[in-house]
Amino acid sequence: MAGDKNCTPGTEVVLGFVEEAEPWELRSPRFPSKVGGKPAWLGYRDVPSLPGLQCDICHLPMAFLLQVYAPVSGQDRSFHRTLFLFCCKTPECYSHNDSRLFRSQLPRANDFYPYDPPPGSSDSKHDQVALPVTGVKLCWVCGCPGSKACARCHTVTYCSKHHQTLHWKHSHKRECCSQGMCASSPILFPEFELATEPEEKDVEQEEEEEDGEEKEEGGAQKTENGASLADALAEVDLEEMAMHETEDSKVFQLFRKRTAAEPHQVLRYSRDGCPLWVSSQHIPSDQDIPSCTCGAKRSFEFQVMPQLLNSLCVDSTGASIDWGTLAVYSCSVSCNNDGYCMEFLWKQDFSSEQHL
Repeated sequence: MAGDKNCTPGTEVVLGFVEEAEPWELRSPRFPSKVGGKPAWLGYRDVPSLPGLQCDICHLPMAFLLQVYAPVSGQDRSFHRTLFLFCCKTPECYSHNDSRLFRSQLPRANDFYPYDPPPGSSDSKHDQVALPVTGVKLCWVCGCPGSKACARCHTVTYCSKHHQTLHWKHSHKRECCSQGMCASSPILFPEFELATEPEEKDVEQEEEEEDGEEKEEGGAQKTENGASLADALAEVDLEEMAMHETEDSKVFQLFRKRTAAEPHQVLRYSRDGCPLWVSSQHIPSDQDIPSCTCGAKRSFEFQVMPQLLNSLCVDSTGASIDWGTLAVYSCSVSCNNDGYCMEFLWKQDFSSEQHL
Protein backbone atom coordinates (compact mmCIF):
# COMPACT_ATOMS: atom_id res chain seq x y z
CA MET A 1 0.00 0.00 0.00
CA ALA A 2 1.06 3.57 -0.53
CA GLY A 3 2.73 5.00 2.51
CA ASP A 4 3.86 1.56 3.71
CA LYS A 5 6.82 1.08 1.36
CA ASN A 6 9.39 2.18 3.91
CA CYS A 7 7.95 0.21 6.82
CA THR A 8 9.21 -3.15 8.03
CA PRO A 9 6.54 -5.89 8.16
CA GLY A 10 6.78 -8.12 11.20
CA THR A 11 8.25 -5.42 13.45
CA GLU A 12 7.25 -5.97 17.07
CA VAL A 13 4.07 -4.18 18.11
CA VAL A 14 3.53 -2.90 21.65
CA LEU A 15 -0.06 -2.25 22.66
CA GLY A 16 -1.20 0.58 24.92
CA PHE A 17 -4.13 0.48 27.36
CA VAL A 18 -5.57 3.16 29.63
CA GLU A 19 -5.33 2.54 33.38
CA GLU A 20 -6.06 4.57 36.48
CA ALA A 21 -2.98 5.95 38.22
CA GLU A 22 -2.03 8.19 41.13
CA PRO A 23 -1.44 11.79 40.00
CA TRP A 24 2.20 11.77 41.12
CA GLU A 25 2.88 8.77 38.87
CA LEU A 26 2.03 10.91 35.83
CA ARG A 27 4.39 13.82 36.54
CA SER A 28 7.48 14.69 34.54
CA PRO A 29 10.06 13.08 36.90
CA ARG A 30 8.32 9.72 36.35
CA PHE A 31 8.71 9.92 32.52
CA PRO A 32 5.11 8.80 31.96
CA SER A 33 3.18 7.70 28.92
CA LYS A 34 -0.28 9.04 29.51
CA VAL A 35 -3.57 10.28 28.12
CA GLY A 36 -5.29 13.53 29.05
CA GLY A 37 -4.76 15.87 31.96
CA LYS A 38 -1.96 18.39 31.56
CA PRO A 39 1.26 17.63 29.68
CA ALA A 40 4.11 16.19 31.73
CA TRP A 41 6.76 18.15 29.85
CA LEU A 42 10.10 16.40 29.31
CA GLY A 43 12.46 19.26 28.49
CA TYR A 44 11.83 22.53 30.31
CA ARG A 45 13.26 24.87 27.68
CA ASP A 46 11.48 26.14 24.57
CA VAL A 47 8.26 24.37 25.58
CA PRO A 48 5.51 24.67 22.93
CA SER A 49 3.24 27.63 23.54
CA LEU A 50 0.91 29.98 21.68
CA PRO A 51 0.82 30.64 18.79
CA GLY A 52 2.42 27.23 18.13
CA LEU A 53 -0.45 25.52 19.95
CA GLN A 54 -3.18 27.65 18.41
CA CYS A 55 -5.69 26.09 16.02
CA ASP A 56 -5.26 27.44 12.50
CA ILE A 57 -9.03 27.42 11.94
CA CYS A 58 -10.76 28.70 15.10
CA HIS A 59 -7.57 30.28 16.56
CA LEU A 60 -8.27 28.85 20.02
CA PRO A 61 -5.65 27.01 22.11
CA MET A 62 -5.43 23.29 21.46
CA ALA A 63 -5.96 20.64 24.14
CA PHE A 64 -3.37 18.07 25.20
CA LEU A 65 -4.43 14.58 24.04
CA LEU A 66 -1.59 12.21 24.99
CA GLN A 67 2.14 11.63 25.29
CA VAL A 68 4.29 8.55 24.68
CA TYR A 69 7.65 8.03 26.39
CA ALA A 70 9.78 6.29 23.75
CA PRO A 71 13.58 6.32 24.29
CA VAL A 72 15.76 5.07 21.43
CA SER A 73 17.93 2.18 22.63
CA GLY A 74 21.66 2.75 22.17
CA GLN A 75 21.29 6.44 21.28
CA ASP A 76 22.50 8.68 24.10
CA ARG A 77 20.88 11.84 22.77
CA SER A 78 17.51 10.04 23.02
CA PHE A 79 18.00 8.41 26.42
CA HIS A 80 14.85 10.28 27.45
CA ARG A 81 12.42 10.85 24.59
CA THR A 82 8.71 11.73 24.55
CA LEU A 83 6.21 12.57 21.82
CA PHE A 84 3.33 14.94 22.65
CA LEU A 85 0.05 15.13 20.74
CA PHE A 86 -2.37 18.06 20.86
CA CYS A 87 -5.70 18.57 19.09
CA CYS A 88 -8.42 21.17 18.71
CA LYS A 89 -11.57 20.10 20.55
CA THR A 90 -13.85 21.93 18.14
CA PRO A 91 -15.42 19.21 15.91
CA GLU A 92 -15.48 21.43 12.81
CA CYS A 93 -11.75 22.06 13.13
CA TYR A 94 -10.82 18.50 13.96
CA SER A 95 -12.52 17.21 10.80
CA HIS A 96 -9.75 19.10 8.96
CA ASN A 97 -7.04 17.31 10.98
CA ASP A 98 -5.85 20.35 12.89
CA SER A 99 -3.48 18.67 15.37
CA ARG A 100 0.09 19.20 16.56
CA LEU A 101 2.77 16.65 17.32
CA PHE A 102 6.04 17.46 19.13
CA ARG A 103 9.14 15.44 20.00
CA SER A 104 11.41 16.22 22.96
CA GLN A 105 14.53 14.28 23.91
CA LEU A 106 17.41 14.51 26.37
CA PRO A 107 20.65 12.63 27.05
CA ARG A 108 20.97 10.76 30.33
CA ALA A 109 23.12 13.54 31.76
CA ASN A 110 20.99 16.68 31.47
CA ASP A 111 20.03 19.84 33.36
CA PHE A 112 16.60 18.67 34.48
CA TYR A 113 16.68 15.12 35.84
CA PRO A 114 19.02 13.03 37.98
CA TYR A 115 21.29 10.52 36.29
CA ASP A 116 19.71 7.58 38.13
CA PRO A 117 16.02 6.50 37.93
CA PRO A 118 13.48 8.29 40.18
CA PRO A 119 12.39 6.78 43.53
CA GLY A 120 9.30 4.61 43.75
CA SER A 121 7.00 7.18 45.35
CA SER A 122 6.39 10.89 45.72
CA ASP A 123 5.00 13.22 48.35
CA SER A 124 3.99 15.88 45.82
CA LYS A 125 0.23 16.38 45.73
CA HIS A 126 0.02 19.64 43.84
CA ASP A 127 -0.07 20.61 40.17
CA GLN A 128 2.97 22.31 38.74
CA VAL A 129 2.50 26.06 38.39
CA ALA A 130 5.99 26.62 36.96
CA LEU A 131 8.65 24.49 35.30
CA PRO A 132 11.74 23.63 37.40
CA VAL A 133 15.09 25.17 36.42
CA THR A 134 13.61 27.59 33.89
CA GLY A 135 10.79 28.96 36.04
CA VAL A 136 8.43 29.18 33.06
CA LYS A 137 4.87 29.82 34.30
CA LEU A 138 2.19 27.34 33.25
CA CYS A 139 -1.44 27.95 32.34
CA TRP A 140 -3.80 26.72 35.07
CA VAL A 141 -6.32 25.57 32.46
CA CYS A 142 -4.15 23.54 30.05
CA GLY A 143 -0.64 23.21 31.55
CA CYS A 144 1.08 24.96 28.64
CA PRO A 145 3.36 28.00 29.10
CA GLY A 146 1.40 31.10 30.07
CA SER A 147 2.43 34.38 31.65
CA LYS A 148 -0.94 36.20 31.82
CA ALA A 149 -1.63 36.43 35.56
CA CYS A 150 -4.97 37.01 37.25
CA ALA A 151 -5.12 40.74 38.00
CA ARG A 152 -6.70 40.18 41.43
CA CYS A 153 -4.87 37.28 43.10
CA HIS A 154 -1.72 37.11 40.92
CA THR A 155 -1.40 33.43 41.87
CA VAL A 156 -2.60 31.77 38.67
CA THR A 157 -1.43 32.34 35.12
CA TYR A 158 -2.89 31.60 31.70
CA CYS A 159 -1.70 31.04 28.17
CA SER A 160 -4.48 33.14 26.66
CA LYS A 161 -7.40 35.45 27.39
CA HIS A 162 -9.69 32.62 26.31
CA HIS A 163 -8.46 30.27 29.04
CA GLN A 164 -8.54 33.03 31.64
CA THR A 165 -12.19 33.69 30.78
CA LEU A 166 -13.00 29.97 30.88
CA HIS A 167 -11.48 29.60 34.34
CA TRP A 168 -13.19 32.72 35.65
CA LYS A 169 -16.63 31.55 34.56
CA HIS A 170 -16.02 27.96 35.63
CA SER A 171 -14.72 28.47 39.17
CA HIS A 172 -12.13 31.21 39.68
CA LYS A 173 -14.75 33.91 40.21
CA ARG A 174 -15.63 32.09 43.45
CA GLU A 175 -12.10 30.97 44.36
CA CYS A 176 -10.05 34.06 43.54
CA CYS A 177 -7.99 35.24 46.53
CA SER A 178 -9.11 32.21 48.56
CA GLN A 179 -6.82 29.64 50.19
CA GLY A 180 -6.93 27.14 47.35
CA MET A 181 -8.54 26.05 44.08
CA CYS A 182 -10.40 22.77 44.16
CA ALA A 183 -12.18 22.74 40.82
CA SER A 184 -10.56 20.87 37.94
CA SER A 185 -9.90 22.43 34.56
CA PRO A 186 -12.99 22.41 32.30
CA ILE A 187 -11.17 21.65 29.04
CA LEU A 188 -8.88 18.76 29.96
CA PHE A 189 -9.46 15.22 28.76
CA PRO A 190 -9.76 12.57 31.52
CA GLU A 191 -6.28 11.54 32.69
CA PHE A 192 -5.02 7.95 32.49
CA GLU A 193 -1.73 6.14 32.42
CA LEU A 194 -0.81 4.39 29.17
CA ALA A 195 0.18 0.89 30.26
CA THR A 196 1.89 -1.25 27.60
CA GLU A 197 2.38 -4.90 26.74
CA PRO A 198 3.69 -6.69 23.60
CA GLU A 199 1.14 -7.86 21.08
CA GLU A 200 0.98 -11.64 20.90
CA LYS A 201 1.01 -13.05 17.36
CA ASP A 202 -0.83 -16.21 16.40
CA VAL A 203 0.39 -18.58 13.69
CA GLU A 204 -2.19 -17.34 11.17
CA GLN A 205 -1.10 -13.75 11.62
CA GLU A 206 2.57 -14.62 11.07
CA GLU A 207 1.69 -16.48 7.87
CA GLU A 208 -0.32 -13.50 6.64
CA GLU A 209 2.67 -11.19 7.15
CA GLU A 210 4.98 -13.56 5.27
CA ASP A 211 2.56 -13.92 2.38
CA GLY A 212 1.28 -10.35 2.31
CA GLU A 213 3.85 -8.86 -0.04
CA GLU A 214 3.66 -11.82 -2.41
CA LYS A 215 -0.13 -11.52 -2.61
CA GLU A 216 0.05 -7.77 -3.06
CA GLU A 217 2.45 -7.98 -6.00
CA GLY A 218 1.04 -11.12 -7.54
CA GLY A 219 -0.76 -9.29 -10.31
CA ALA A 220 -3.50 -10.90 -12.35
CA GLN A 221 -4.27 -14.45 -11.27
CA LYS A 222 -4.39 -17.23 -13.85
CA THR A 223 -6.61 -20.27 -14.13
CA GLU A 224 -5.20 -23.74 -14.90
CA ASN A 225 -5.64 -23.32 -18.65
CA GLY A 226 -3.80 -19.99 -18.63
CA ALA A 227 -6.80 -17.71 -19.00
CA SER A 228 -6.98 -14.69 -16.69
CA LEU A 229 -9.27 -14.91 -13.71
CA ALA A 230 -11.18 -11.88 -14.97
CA ASP A 231 -11.98 -13.74 -18.23
CA ALA A 232 -13.08 -16.84 -16.33
CA LEU A 233 -15.52 -14.75 -14.31
CA ALA A 234 -16.91 -12.85 -17.26
CA GLU A 235 -20.39 -14.24 -16.71
CA VAL A 236 -20.40 -13.47 -12.97
CA ASP A 237 -22.13 -10.40 -11.61
CA LEU A 238 -18.93 -8.46 -10.84
CA GLU A 239 -20.83 -5.51 -9.47
CA GLU A 240 -22.42 -7.67 -6.77
CA MET A 241 -19.03 -9.16 -5.92
CA ALA A 242 -17.48 -5.71 -5.61
CA MET A 243 -20.07 -4.70 -3.05
CA HIS A 244 -19.10 -7.58 -0.78
CA GLU A 245 -15.41 -7.90 -1.48
CA THR A 246 -14.07 -4.40 -2.01
CA GLU A 247 -10.54 -3.48 -1.11
CA ASP A 248 -11.93 -1.17 1.54
CA SER A 249 -13.82 -3.94 3.28
CA LYS A 250 -10.74 -6.20 3.17
CA VAL A 251 -8.63 -3.56 4.91
CA PHE A 252 -11.30 -2.95 7.53
CA GLN A 253 -11.81 -6.65 8.21
CA LEU A 254 -8.04 -7.02 8.71
CA PHE A 255 -8.17 -4.12 11.17
CA ARG A 256 -10.97 -5.81 13.11
CA LYS A 257 -9.23 -9.17 13.05
CA ARG A 258 -5.90 -7.80 14.32
CA THR A 259 -7.57 -5.92 17.18
CA ALA A 260 -10.10 -8.60 18.16
CA ALA A 261 -7.78 -10.34 20.65
CA GLU A 262 -7.23 -7.05 22.56
CA PRO A 263 -10.33 -4.94 21.83
CA HIS A 264 -9.48 -2.30 24.45
CA GLN A 265 -6.15 -1.28 22.94
CA VAL A 266 -5.91 2.49 22.48
CA LEU A 267 -2.41 2.65 20.99
CA ARG A 268 -0.14 0.50 18.80
CA TYR A 269 3.58 1.28 18.98
CA SER A 270 5.90 -0.13 16.30
CA ARG A 271 8.82 2.16 15.39
CA ASP A 272 9.72 1.61 11.71
CA GLY A 273 6.81 -0.84 11.52
CA CYS A 274 3.58 -0.62 9.55
CA PRO A 275 0.34 1.16 10.52
CA LEU A 276 -2.86 -0.83 10.78
CA TRP A 277 -5.21 1.14 8.55
CA VAL A 278 -8.99 1.18 8.99
CA SER A 279 -9.70 1.85 5.33
CA SER A 280 -8.08 1.57 1.91
CA GLN A 281 -8.94 5.24 1.39
CA HIS A 282 -6.83 8.22 2.41
CA ILE A 283 -3.63 6.27 3.04
CA PRO A 284 -0.59 8.56 2.75
CA SER A 285 1.85 8.17 -0.11
CA ASP A 286 5.58 8.58 0.50
CA GLN A 287 5.27 12.09 -0.90
CA ASP A 288 2.57 12.95 1.66
CA ILE A 289 4.97 12.37 4.55
CA PRO A 290 7.45 15.26 4.71
CA SER A 291 11.06 14.73 5.65
CA CYS A 292 12.36 16.02 8.96
CA THR A 293 13.93 19.47 9.07
CA CYS A 294 17.30 17.70 9.43
CA GLY A 295 16.79 16.11 5.99
CA ALA A 296 16.15 12.54 7.18
CA LYS A 297 12.99 10.72 6.19
CA ARG A 298 10.21 10.32 8.70
CA SER A 299 9.08 6.79 9.55
CA PHE A 300 6.01 5.39 11.26
CA GLU A 301 6.28 5.20 15.06
CA PHE A 302 2.84 4.63 16.58
CA GLN A 303 -0.87 5.03 16.00
CA VAL A 304 -3.77 6.10 18.20
CA MET A 305 -6.76 3.79 18.00
CA PRO A 306 -10.45 4.78 17.84
CA GLN A 307 -11.11 2.91 21.10
CA LEU A 308 -9.50 5.83 22.95
CA LEU A 309 -12.54 7.98 22.14
CA ASN A 310 -14.62 5.94 24.60
CA SER A 311 -12.24 6.76 27.46
CA LEU A 312 -12.23 10.44 26.51
CA CYS A 313 -16.03 10.64 26.79
CA VAL A 314 -16.27 12.33 23.40
CA ASP A 315 -17.46 9.42 21.27
CA SER A 316 -20.36 11.19 19.60
CA THR A 317 -20.14 11.00 15.80
CA GLY A 318 -20.43 14.38 14.16
CA ALA A 319 -20.58 16.25 17.47
CA SER A 320 -17.06 15.75 18.81
CA ILE A 321 -13.52 14.95 17.79
CA ASP A 322 -13.37 11.67 15.90
CA TRP A 323 -10.93 9.49 13.97
CA GLY A 324 -10.42 6.04 12.50
CA THR A 325 -6.75 6.12 13.42
CA LEU A 326 -4.04 8.73 14.01
CA ALA A 327 -0.69 7.65 12.55
CA VAL A 328 2.44 9.30 13.96
CA TYR A 329 5.56 9.69 11.81
CA SER A 330 8.81 10.89 13.39
CA CYS A 331 12.38 11.55 12.30
CA SER A 332 13.91 8.18 11.40
CA VAL A 333 17.23 9.10 13.06
CA SER A 334 15.61 10.99 15.97
CA CYS A 335 17.85 13.95 15.23
CA ASN A 336 19.20 16.22 17.90
CA ASN A 337 17.06 19.27 18.55
CA ASP A 338 16.87 22.18 20.92
CA GLY A 339 13.61 22.14 22.82
CA TYR A 340 10.68 20.62 20.97
CA CYS A 341 10.70 19.51 17.34
CA MET A 342 7.45 19.29 15.38
CA GLU A 343 6.74 15.89 13.82
CA PHE A 344 4.02 14.65 11.44
CA LEU A 345 0.56 13.22 12.08
CA TRP A 346 -1.79 11.58 9.54
CA LYS A 347 -5.50 11.31 10.40
CA GLN A 348 -7.52 8.58 8.68
CA ASP A 349 -11.28 8.39 9.14
CA PHE A 350 -13.64 5.47 8.82
CA SER A 351 -15.55 5.26 5.57
CA SER A 352 -19.30 5.85 5.86
CA GLU A 353 -20.09 2.11 5.81
CA GLN A 354 -17.67 1.08 8.54
CA HIS A 355 -18.55 0.45 12.18
CA LEU A 356 -16.45 -1.07 14.95
